[in-house]
Amino acid sequence: MPDRDGSLEVPFLPYGRQEIADADVKAVVEALCSGWLTTGPRVSEFEQAFAAQCGAGEGVAVNSGTAALHCAMRALRIKPGDEVIVPAITFAASANAALYEDGVPMFADIEPDTLLIDPASVAKKITPKTRAIVAVDYAGQPADYDALRALAKDRGIALIADACHAPGATYKGRKTGTLADISCFSFHPVKHLTTCEGGMALTENAAQAAHMRRFRNHGIDSDHRTREAKGAHAYDMAELGFNYRLPDVQCALGSAQLKRLPGWVAARQKIAGWYDEALAGMAEVLPLKTHRDRTNAHHLYVVRLADHIDRDRVFARLRAEGIGANVHYAPVYLHSHYRKLGYKKGLAPLAEAASRQILTLPMFPAMAGADVARVVAALERATA
Repeated sequence: MPDRDGSLEVPFLPYGRQEIADADVKAVVEALCSGWLTTGPRVSEFEQAFAAQCGAGEGVAVNSGTAALHCAMRALRIKPGDEVIVPAITFAASANAALYEDGVPMFADIEPDTLLIDPASVAKKITPKTRAIVAVDYAGQPADYDALRALAKDRGIALIADACHAPGATYKGRKTGTLADISCFSFHPVKHLTTCEGGMALTENAAQAAHMRRFRNHGIDSDHRTREAKGAHAYDMAELGFNYRLPDVQCALGSAQLKRLPGWVAARQKIAGWYDEALAGMAEVLPLKTHRDRTNAHHLYVVRLADHIDRDRVFARLRAEGIGANVHYAPVYLHSHYRKLGYKKGLAPLAEAASRQILTLPMFPAMAGADVARVVAALERATA
């Protein structure tokens, strides 16, 4: 459709977008007609299928990636005053989950070329109060789990993987979902696969999995389906929990989407390769590095702009051209709520510097080479 000035309207290119196919719709309709809308058989089917895809033993489906992180904190028995080390550059939920249990987030700095949590900074943050480390697989690349495990194993510190960006990625040949004590995933619409909203916690520890299943269901020791199967009505609320259940309808969508996850990861890696090649000659724009011992699932394609370039000006210019640029993320401790808790600027200088320069470019499996060329051309104009 032409604009008012007679030019052709250019479609907006978002930074992320999910695909819904006929098979997804069919799976959801079948769930709607099944008689089980929640706490039914599709929940455990999705848990088992996702855990198997990741090579993990136990899966616990919940209604968001945030809920998965909270379940992990509870299962690992984070108590008031316990310190939890998280990277400064991440979505707020990575740190908020510790606050939910009255823990104390401690912010580690990042590797400037990857924006992953820096094990050297983590080592400096460890105190006698440290009970957990949250490793965030930023943009789709796994953190350095061997280095983090070496810091944690002899100190009784748990390791949590915030793998919400990285299903299908690998670290030294091992799959995400198997790299930490508990690994957490998100199924938000811009992630690799979606359940509309949803998440999953994976673990090899059956007791932790049982604890998380109870915690997601108000702390109750059974759900309606298990009581129905036993012909029983009585139940016990063993602890104060939350309603973090993921309904059958959403699990049906997740199971249908899961079948296409390998193809979507491959498509994202191909698109990242196009970007890498197209940006190779632009000195003002530096893509993030992927370590050779890892594969990157590329939830996001993030670049770092040269120091002299005004990132916010580039962002505005791209948006004006219909390019859905974004920024992931500001350091968590600079948000107003954390400032009220006493956190101050200067905790992670490398993260603070990076946050002023990073820019997220569109990345989703349906993108074509022409879309990448359009983004890069707009970026060249915006940084000129």
